[in-house]
Amino acid sequence: MRIRILGCSGGACDDLRTTALLLDQATLIDCGTGVGDLTLEQMAGIRHVFLTHSHLDHVLFLPLLSDAALTLRNGSLTVHALPETIAALRAHLLNGVLWPDYANLPTPDNPYIRFEPVAVGTPIRFDNFRITPLPALHTVPAVGYLIENSHGSFAFSGDTTYCEAFWDALNRADRLKYVMVETTMRDTDHAVAECSRHTTPSLLAHGMARLRQPAHLLITHIEPDKVAEVRAEIRAALGNTPVHFLQRGEEFDL
Repeated sequence: MRIRILGCSGGACDDLRTTALLLDQATLIDCGTGVGDLTLEQMAGIRHVFLTHSHLDHVLFLPLLSDAALTLRNGSLTVHALPETIAALRAHLLNGVLWPDYANLPTPDNPYIRFEPVAVGTPIRFDNFRITPLPALHTVPAVGYLIENSHGSFAFSGDTTYCEAFWDALNRADRLKYVMVETTMRDTDHAVAECSRHTTPSLLAHGMARLRQPAHLLITHIEPDKVAEVRAEIRAALGNTPVHFLQRGEEFDL
């Protein structure tokens, strides 16, 4: 499997894109502005979207993705998400006001978007890999995801503050290769980070201390105006632990 980082920023400006990961050619994790860099043919090839939560920077391109390839995609676009996330999308995005209700159009039996609820710890299996929702703690119901195949596993935290259950789930993962964790704010922003339930460098270090197996640490979702400071704080907090700061367009093999 090839995992391509379409977007990994906490904001969208210049060459920065918000969260989206492309698994091979047919599956997305989140649907931020990075999806807009795909070609029309690539968009038509997307069959499944897994959402971590309902915030706009993670779902913004969902209606546009569906719409761009309506006549090219054979069948519905399947969106996997928590029941609360699905309810939020139905009420506030695909509601006939901000966007047509693609969960019922052109017909309820054959919609452009088909929702499938997920549950923490329950894997969704495909031919050559599986995706399991992981625990997360955010201001709205949220999950991370563990992507596994016969070669190893790749974990993504989604948006979350420190969550013991997330790190404990990673300790049970087989052949963990990569851990992609949001670290949005500086430690000096701890009050705001606590209210918004995001990770700071000290919370990241707390989680890494709980991780009992080796893995490559990938950092995502830094706010654009704080990149240099957050990176410096992460390096200081982690000491000798290797860390990689993600860039749009990078690819990882699993």
